[in-house]
Amino acid sequence: MKRLTFLSTTCCALVLLALTGCKSINLSMPTSTKSSNIATPLVEKRETLMATGYAVISVQNSRNPAQQRLMAIRASKLDAFRTLTEQVYGQQLDASSTVADMVMLNDTFRTKVEGVIYGAQLVSITPVGEDTYETTLSLDKEVVQDLRLLFLGQVAVKGR
Repeated sequence: MKRLTFLSTTCCALVLLALTGCKSINLSMPTSTKSSNIATPLVEKRETLMATGYAVISVQNSRNPAQQRLMAIRASKLDAFRTLTEQVYGQQLDASSTVADMVMLNDTFRTKVEGVIYGAQLVSITPVGEDTYETTLSLDKEVVQDLRLLFLGQVAVKGR
């Protein structure tokens, strides 16, 4: 009998000891919409640059409609890369204006974009309307810093 009492007392003590580490969790939905109650995301959202390019199908240099479509897709992708390059490196702008007798005779703008893009992700290629394709690219901002350093290194080497 003493042995049974000792076992039951020991079991009760172990159960109580194990339960002291437990905590009740409130599973009810919060009623407040404060930002402090919103759970933080498990996956961190990374900042990216987005660029969109466009191309018209009917102006592509081919008589075959299927080839025109493929060429427009390619042209819209290149336009998106150009836009992305402008965002990373900027744009060189040359402008000249000619004025005579307070009348504008000639106004010319020329832009140039130069750079290297790697690591861009293709987000989408979609037809817009009946005669245009749209391509969207994204580029992680951490890659942008690497690209700029690479470009500055190339400029320094060319300048020697």
